[in-house]
Amino acid sequence: QVQLVESGGGLVQPGGSLRLSCKNSGSISSIYVMAWYRQAPGNQRDLVARITNNGNTNYADSAKGRFTISRDNAKNTLYLQMNSLTPEDTAIYYCNYQGPAGSSWGQGTQVTVSS
Repeated sequence: QVQLVESGGGLVQPGGSLRLSCKNSGSISSIYVMAWYRQAPGNQRDLVARITNNGNTNYADSAKGRFTISRDNAKNTLYLQMNSLTPEDTAIYYCNYQGPAGSSWGQGTQVTVSS
């Protein structure tokens, strides 16, 4: 089973940037999709961005042009670079792995955008 641990969340002012990290351990398939989701209080968990094993990426409309998802296979780490943050980006951000044998979630990292 793949274990995921997120880090990098915190408090940032509007217009600021954060980089989230998600380190995986365990056996990861050569065919996978990894993604970042977020969930604000009272809302459902929504997809922010995802990346496939061959590097294809997709973004939610709210993330396009501001967020960048990437993966460093040598470091077993998924990243989400977030720029031009607004209060509407405040949420718990979760890392997700989907492979042929199943799916895993991290514990989440809180991102708060506030002045």
